[in-house]
Amino acid sequence: MNGFDQIMPVVDLAAAVVFATTGALVASRKEMDILGFLWLGAITGVGGGTVRDLLLGLPVFWVANPAPMALCLLAAGLVHFTAHLVASRYRVLLWLDAVGMALVTVAGTAKATDAGAGPLIAVVMGVVTASVGGIIRDVLGQEPSIVLRREIYVTASAAGAAVFIAAHAVDVPQPMAMALGAVTAFAIRGLAIALDWSLPVYRPRPGRNPDDI
Repeated sequence: MNGFDQIMPVVDLAAAVVFATTGALVASRKEMDILGFLWLGAITGVGGGTVRDLLLGLPVFWVANPAPMALCLLAAGLVHFTAHLVASRYRVLLWLDAVGMALVTVAGTAKATDAGAGPLIAVVMGVVTASVGGIIRDVLGQEPSIVLRREIYVTASAAGAAVFIAAHAVDVPQPMAMALGAVTAFAIRGLAIALDWSLPVYRPRPGRNPDDI
């Protein structure tokens, strides 16, 4: 068993649990029942990885091994009984989402690389893995999608994936490359949360007068 085979299940499990927790926190904000917690937690926890595996033509990770799904349901159930202990659920949601994003970014990128995808496709798979679960969570929870707002999120994911690809290209051991990518993604996203960073947005400009053309 190589280093990738050893670390990948752990990363998938950790990322699924973190994202499931964010889904359950959204359920708490919307005052859902226990089934709502379980559903939103599960779909958030495995959503990104499911799309990743389908696009890569690989066995879906939680179908091949039900442990991630079981842990997602467990995490969501625990949040149902403990969410009231969190003073600021939205702030917790942002930071947990940052952790989950960093983990699944490198997981998706590494899995795509291992499946034979080129650097660009691997980066795209990392971003897809990091963003799809959150998109599903926000749509089902009727929350403004964090991906479509001004906050730096996809940029942080893409940067983390690119760092992993660069480290992998110069023969850095895969666990170390994954750690570098995850730290990069989390650091950028964390700074964006703490310092309210955002990228410049498009500003509409008035059209030219026909007489000026």
